[in-house]
Amino acid sequence: MITEKRIDGAIRRLFSEITFPDEPAGLYDPLRYMISIGGKRIRPRLCLTAWAMFKDRITPRLLDVAAALEVFHTFTLLHDDIMDRSPLRRGQATVWKKWNEDTAILSGDVMQIDAYKRIAKAPSDKLEAVLGLFSKTAAEVCEGQQFDMEFESLSEVSMDDYCKMIGLKTAVLLACSAKMGAVLAGATEKQSQALYDYGYKLGMAFQVADDYLDAFGDEKVFGKPIGGDIVNCKKSWLTVRSCEKLTGRSKAAFLKRFNEVVPEEENKCKIADIKKIYIDNGVDEDARAEVRRFTQEALEAAGRLRLNAVRAEALRRFAENLVGRAK
Repeated sequence: MITEKRIDGAIRRLFSEITFPDEPAGLYDPLRYMISIGGKRIRPRLCLTAWAMFKDRITPRLLDVAAALEVFHTFTLLHDDIMDRSPLRRGQATVWKKWNEDTAILSGDVMQIDAYKRIAKAPSDKLEAVLGLFSKTAAEVCEGQQFDMEFESLSEVSMDDYCKMIGLKTAVLLACSAKMGAVLAGATEKQSQALYDYGYKLGMAFQVADDYLDAFGDEKVFGKPIGGDIVNCKKSWLTVRSCEKLTGRSKAAFLKRFNEVVPEEENKCKIADIKKIYIDNGVDEDARAEVRRFTQEALEAAGRLRLNAVRAEALRRFAENLVGRAK
């Protein structure tokens, strides 16, 4: 079986060698910048891990597709950071802050095109399936982002609607990454679907964990300011859960404070107030429990593959490494 060490090495080499055109520098420098500031490379790593459930050798065309998944994800970050007004990404200035919004939009556009160029390098006998899966997923991610933006104008969002949104915005791309590796490896439809479900549930766990860590994480580890969702009045799993648990005046007071736009010097006070409400009502522990639930469901989906112990353990470790900080 392909070991985690071999996958790690392949991922490092892949992204150390990835290139973009030199000119115009104003278009391509932001792409080089975004790739250079790193990240966990979760999506290409999941693609390779799924492939390793069936194959014992990593091929160049697999790596092209794996790179496409990360390039596409990075494109979404370029645009998301503008919409969310995020100043930091992975501890570094976001592209719209380092350059400007117009540059971030255009560089994001060409990054999406680059992702499709890499997808097109898939083996010809798998290209139709791979391209169909990728295109469907790309549209779903945009749908999720639209729902997320629409939620900003609503006073409350149901948990069902919130989970639908994060399923589209976050989970489907992890699901696609897992299924992509399986399809390229020649897995059956049932096997590919099991890995899709594994990736989807992990994506749900990952997003709830991300929401939790935005409020309760370590800024040095998290890579962006803690409390950003609270400061920006951005609904998260914790916000939605709080509205489910609170009633009457307590709920009204929470929503008033959460939706209050305060001067920058008062951000810490607002963050502390909202976190106290989360803690007093057990919302922080609810979020951690939800991460564990989605992770368990992911592992149950992986169990349908009936893998040997070594391969099953690889999927368990991937899940633990992805969301362990929030469990």
